[in-house]
Amino acid sequence: MTYLIIGKDGQLGKEFLKFFDKSGNKYFAFNHKELDISNLNDVISCFEAIKPEIVINASAYNQVDLAEKNFDEAYRSNALGVHNLLFAGKKFNSLLIHFSTDYVFDGKKENGLYTELDSVNPLSQYGKSKYLGEAFVMKSLDNSLLFRTSWVFGDGKQNFIYKFLEWSNKNNILKVTSDEVSIPTHTKIIVDVTLKAIEQKVRGLFHLTSSSYCSRYELAKFITNSLNLKNIVYPVPIASFNLPAKRPEFSPMDNKKISDLLGISIPSWQESVKDYVESL
Repeated sequence: MTYLIIGKDGQLGKEFLKFFDKSGNKYFAFNHKELDISNLNDVISCFEAIKPEIVINASAYNQVDLAEKNFDEAYRSNALGVHNLLFAGKKFNSLLIHFSTDYVFDGKKENGLYTELDSVNPLSQYGKSKYLGEAFVMKSLDNSLLFRTSWVFGDGKQNFIYKFLEWSNKNNILKVTSDEVSIPTHTKIIVDVTLKAIEQKVRGLFHLTSSSYCSRYELAKFITNSLNLKNIVYPVPIASFNLPAKRPEFSPMDNKKISDLLGISIPSWQESVKDYVESL
């Protein structure tokens, strides 16, 4: 099998590379500067040269607040680029694995976790750009895998956990939102489940997260307790930060569909976070 990995420098892309470097599988990996997926001609030229059987799109414009002003940039990466990968993939019969987000939901579901059957209603321009990318994939689910994930953390500086630990080194008192609730998900879990799904020839839309859920505040408290930090973590509403982009307040997604299909049990966020912070 020949793999094409888009977004090799992101935390999810790096996790895939760790696996493929050890697996012996033939793969090609590119960052945004090496391959701009919003340019259809570049994408087609890449597919013609590589002829990938499986395309893993680990790239994304994920600057949630900046997307409020830079929607064109977010759209080109999160939607137009996805369309181009699907267009080229259809020509070369490539399987596309694409990753989306819980931010396609508005967080107003009254009962239970979000499932794959729930309607989307993004609150932010970032969420809208990701939804538009999903819409392209949903038209080609016969040869695509679409995973929604949330609060991703791994080898990188753009995740909440890394940023929180940086803040804890500079401030004794830390204010963290208590009304944002979702599921922290380690890149290792995403890669592991994705590879199992590829092996079992799974197609369709799935929620791929850790198990259980928490608020940002509960996550911050768990980190401080795990590392015996002396910082004081203070809960505040997200409105106190006056952020440009609206976030869903409660957006945990149910991973039961993919868990049952693959016959696996996905670890809780606590297990993954504890392992991650202790390894830093």
